[in-house]
Amino acid sequence: MERFHFITAGESHGKGLTAIIEGMLSGLPLQAEYIDRELRRRQAGYGRSSRMKIEEDKVEIISGLWRGLTTGSPIALLIYNKDWREWEAETVSSPRPGHADLAGVVKYGISDIRPIMERASARETAARVAVGAIAKRFLEELGITIHSHTVAIGGCHYKSVEAISINWQQVEASSVRCANAELGKEMIATIDKAKAEGDTLGGIFEVIATGIPVGLGSHVHWDRRLDGKIARAIMSINAVKGVEIGDGFALSELKGSQAHDIIEPSPSVIVSSEATKQSLPWYRPTNHAGGIEGGISNGEDIVVRAVVKPIATLAKPLDSIDLRTGKKAKAHYERSDICVVPAAGVIAEAMLAIVLTDACLEKFGGDSLKETLANYHSYLSGISLWKS
Repeated sequence: MERFHFITAGESHGKGLTAIIEGMLSGLPLQAEYIDRELRRRQAGYGRSSRMKIEEDKVEIISGLWRGLTTGSPIALLIYNKDWREWEAETVSSPRPGHADLAGVVKYGISDIRPIMERASARETAARVAVGAIAKRFLEELGITIHSHTVAIGGCHYKSVEAISINWQQVEASSVRCANAELGKEMIATIDKAKAEGDTLGGIFEVIATGIPVGLGSHVHWDRRLDGKIARAIMSINAVKGVEIGDGFALSELKGSQAHDIIEPSPSVIVSSEATKQSLPWYRPTNHAGGIEGGISNGEDIVVRAVVKPIATLAKPLDSIDLRTGKKAKAHYERSDICVVPAAGVIAEAMLAIVLTDACLEKFGGDSLKETLANYHSYLSGISLWKS
């Protein structure tokens, strides 16, 4: 069982979303406003539906916090939905291709699609982002930071991922979370065109975690490999259909002599994070592995990319059937996003933060922030002693 784990509950048009978190240590400074900032980032992004103008996601911390510090007991979170209604009253019988609708009603033996689509909705990820915000707050104490940016939307993409120069302030200011202003304009125009055509768009986002210590995860069992845990977490995000770490699929075109990150003696102290002051007696000129080798973090940035498919709810619905009659029909439609790639990147930040928090708590132990930080810095000091 994970050291840091959570469960969510709630429907898209229910009264709200809840999350219960188990495993966060005591003594971590935390404010609801910190979580709310992450929730606002999730709601932003060009191509989102009009619901984002209705909802003003704010979290209420029900338990696990005392005088601004975590207590070590379970943390309960609540996010109310402003746009909620008696969703049970409306019957939906035409499944949307690409959504959980058809498989869900068959699996659970029900005739109305509405309960499936309400829970399968990406609205649930608001609760995950709230959980991820707490994980991010913990990782900050260890000098670990996580960012995301958009690599592609539709046919608009960088010529080479390696050529991307990232200004994170510029990314946050961009409505499509793109580091390149001109490419961002192309992405916006592409989204506008898809909207006019009653269509939707997918794309690719990239998440980067910096300040990662060597030694998170393990090679000894398949389910303890850090890259496996990350891939699972990112794949769990709605509409994600593919995940790669480091150079990923591009490695298939390289020879072994080109694909791996050589290890060289460090000419001077390499500081991977101002907060951790981690010094290593080696360095890597490249990071094809994306910060993980053999299921274990190697001290380099962890780099994850994922493909987001186009949203399955289209203004010009695809062909389907009516489950009540078995006859041909158009798929169900209700208000939906045109493109969620920018928001998906923010959700992926949260999921990566959750996995890394669990890995850090497993590695360094402790029941209080003070104890865990002492263990962490002791571990880092042990690594630096290897330098001759």
